[in-house]
Amino acid sequence: MAKVTVDGIEVEVPNGASVLQAAELAGKEIPRFCYHDRLSVAGNCRMCLVEVEKSPKPVASCAFPVADGMVVKTDSPMVRQARRSVMEFLLINHPLDCPICDQGGECDLQDQSMGYGMDSSRYRESKRAVKDKNLGPLVKTVMTRCIQCTRCVRFAAEIAGVPELGATARGESMEIGTYVERALSSELSGNLIDICPVGALTSKPYAFVARPWELKKIDGIDVFDAVGCNIRIDTRGPEVLRILPRLNEDVNEEWLGDKSRFSVDGLKRRRLDRPWVRKDGKLVEASWQEAFQAVADQIKGRDGARLGAIVGDLCDAESMLALKDLMTALGSANLDCRQDGARLEAGRRDFYLFNTTIAGIEDADAILIIGSNPRREAPVLNARIRKRWLAGGIPIAALGVPADLTYPVQWIGQSPKALTDLRRGTEGFAQAMREAKRPMIIVGQGALRRADGADVLAAAWALAVACGAMSPDWHGFNVLQLAAARVAALDLGFLPGAGGKDVATMLAGGVDVLWLLGADEVDAAAIDPKTFVVYQGHHGDRGAARADVVLPGAAYTEKDGTYVNTEGRVQRSEFAVFPPGDAREDWRILRAFAETLGHRLPYDDLLSLRERMASIAPVFGRVGDLPRRGAVDLTPPAGDPEAVTDAPFQPAVVNYYQTDPISRASATMAACSATYYPALAEAAE
Repeated sequence: MAKVTVDGIEVEVPNGASVLQAAELAGKEIPRFCYHDRLSVAGNCRMCLVEVEKSPKPVASCAFPVADGMVVKTDSPMVRQARRSVMEFLLINHPLDCPICDQGGECDLQDQSMGYGMDSSRYRESKRAVKDKNLGPLVKTVMTRCIQCTRCVRFAAEIAGVPELGATARGESMEIGTYVERALSSELSGNLIDICPVGALTSKPYAFVARPWELKKIDGIDVFDAVGCNIRIDTRGPEVLRILPRLNEDVNEEWLGDKSRFSVDGLKRRRLDRPWVRKDGKLVEASWQEAFQAVADQIKGRDGARLGAIVGDLCDAESMLALKDLMTALGSANLDCRQDGARLEAGRRDFYLFNTTIAGIEDADAILIIGSNPRREAPVLNARIRKRWLAGGIPIAALGVPADLTYPVQWIGQSPKALTDLRRGTEGFAQAMREAKRPMIIVGQGALRRADGADVLAAAWALAVACGAMSPDWHGFNVLQLAAARVAALDLGFLPGAGGKDVATMLAGGVDVLWLLGADEVDAAAIDPKTFVVYQGHHGDRGAARADVVLPGAAYTEKDGTYVNTEGRVQRSEFAVFPPGDAREDWRILRAFAETLGHRLPYDDLLSLRERMASIAPVFGRVGDLPRRGAVDLTPPAGDPEAVTDAPFQPAVVNYYQTDPISRASATMAACSATYYPALAEAAE
């Protein structure tokens, strides 16, 4: 540790730390543009200049290492003049278009020019102009504003792993671009907007929509995948205008996937805002009383064994528990949350969680990915794997359809048969797994949505035990879920009970009345024509098209909801805007309908409902807290590791941009799909 004095304050910092980091430990603010604590040091904006004793000139604090006994001044006359001069140079060519710039109000250049710049400019020559670049449907460019901090270049190369941005020419002619004009291909490209300190990179869908001081900001949880990224929901009046990431070092750091960020316009389109009842083959508008009565007429007097319920991928835990309580009161054990047919084992949480935890990826020293493409299924988690690879170049192998995961991967097979070879082998990657101190296995939904999915799960568990991935202080067996609702549903036991029917059986006519709670990924064509279908959800998507009664629910931004991410972390999202029209929160709809049938659910408010959740699964009483788990019980899941077939894995996500009713309703996501998956767009037409 080195002792450094910053403006008279002595601090101890690790050897190798920078002067800027020492100043921050001392509580001193250092202005910067190019420096970002998650990116490599560039040292090219020079805004972070400080005075170091015995140094003949100011030094760039972001790139200057500390030394024991160093004395630093961050606010001396020399430093003030140096910063004013740097700011003057930065503003030489910057256009005065703050009134029409979307970065206005949250712009680092604005803030720092006010705090550290001069009150006038001496530059009278013509300003240079730079042609704007077309980076695709998401990121808007006004490159004349660019101050060439290269944050975007470093983010694309280091975090996203898609080095498509770079600088051409030198000096006054330098431009940031993609060399050959093309759309950015990263699923994390929206983060370029967040890290750009000026208005050079802004949101194309959000252009000229609102100013930051007009917005109300609410904390939420992302539901477009199972990572559970922490988000900020920006609203104005009754409308959600923007989604931004919130800092959470254990989950998403400060990043967010493009679908989660830009699908916001899907919340306004194809919404269900009133009940509908099918009469004479057509859905017609109805009142809540008429809709409830139509469902009650079908349920009253019917055997509970002929009633069933399926929950979708975006549901909150509160609504799923309310539906389970309703079905239990009606005598039905026909419950299922696996609308994709995944062979998940729910006997223990170990069997369906990402046990290593997302932050724990950084401790792994060998990774095997089975039947998953994390880049499409969980881009933020994939960035964490890349971060681990950058830190140490660990061996990574995969079973499945070869793809670019943004880090080097050894593809060792396309079928689960290779798991047997790895378990018994002693060479190649099998040797690397055995020599690793903390090996890690990730099982994707592409491995579980198969007829032999239970056997693949058992084979992966057996491999984890054989290679030493399971110990009292390390749990290297992980299941990467896709659905934000899946883990909470499994925790609540939303699965077939004794004698209960699963999704496939219910769709094939195993029930007379089928309740779909946001279940839009089921094959509507496979539902028996004689089955009476109740759809409760927020978008007029696949489930609503097949329904006999439609009950309008609330989207994730329109209710207080509890979600459990793939690692088992319980998180809560807050109410941001009211649902449209007559739509209501899902658990309230279910509670009101239960009273229509004469079955009063044992809660009248959200607090009581959450207390019941915690009584059923104590994990719901530990919001945000997720202790690191070791592997204590090595009892394997049901399934025969030797019974896996040689059928190749199929990708679980074909089109990253359209996987749910909200993103399918989004015009922005439709534009992304047409840009990045043109073959799928042509097939849809």
